[in-house]
Amino acid sequence: MLTIFFDGIAYGMLLFILAVGLSVTMGLMNFINLAHGAFAMVGGYITVLLMQRLGLPFLLCLPAAFAGAALIGAVLERTLYRPLYHRPHLDQVLFSIGIVFMATAAVDYFIGSTQQIIQLPEWLKGRTELGSGNWILGMGHYRLFIIAVCVALTVGLQYVLSRTRFGSRLRAAVDDQRVAAGLGINVNRVFLSTFAVGSGLAGLGGALGAEVLGLDPNFPLKFMVYFLIVVAVGGTSSISGPLLAALLLGIADVAGKYYIPKLGAFIVYTLMIVILVWRPQGLFVRQGASK
Repeated sequence: MLTIFFDGIAYGMLLFILAVGLSVTMGLMNFINLAHGAFAMVGGYITVLLMQRLGLPFLLCLPAAFAGAALIGAVLERTLYRPLYHRPHLDQVLFSIGIVFMATAAVDYFIGSTQQIIQLPEWLKGRTELGSGNWILGMGHYRLFIIAVCVALTVGLQYVLSRTRFGSRLRAAVDDQRVAAGLGINVNRVFLSTFAVGSGLAGLGGALGAEVLGLDPNFPLKFMVYFLIVVAVGGTSSISGPLLAALLLGIADVAGKYYIPKLGAFIVYTLMIVILVWRPQGLFVRQGASK
């Protein structure tokens, strides 16, 4: 039981890393980017190609996955996404879904449809067990690593958004772009940086999740709903909401698939519906927030 709970937490942490960039772009930039999973797929394939073809170690591939996805995100934001900021949300949804199908087709054509395998370093393999009997806790080393990365990212993001000059400039640009520009804030640069970081976080999540979730060209379509559930249930006004939502989703999904395999997905969606009926704006909503 404790092992299932631990695996659920690790899975939830991974979902948070994958979805937090979408939460940032939706909550702070008010842009619905359903192509977020495509950036995660890019990070995963960057890691796979660097490890398989260049022989780079896994830990060096993680920052490369972040940087590669962030660079692609920055280029697309500057060329394709920016004209859609003031368009209706339906236009944003249709455009980003088109990006997803183009990305999956491109990966399938150039790399192939075979599921990719990542060879983890030896120190990330295996597990440590504590306790005995029904209360034994088995902790996979790689899942411990995912949890540690997620905790570090959560603390770092919360600090940047709430305590730094960039965070205050971003909030000002979101609240009123004209006033922010009048105060000397380069709104376009702030949005470019935010979108790039959100894309980079998705790429990092894809790199970390390739071994746990599997990686193939359909990755963005398979997990798009999970990203949206995390953002919808957690809300977009803070980092804490998506984190709690991802943990609840991860634990419910792992426990449901273990105890009731045929109803695993039913449990997840039931939990989502109950929470949204209880709190339609998400678990954490900033007082006075209009988004």
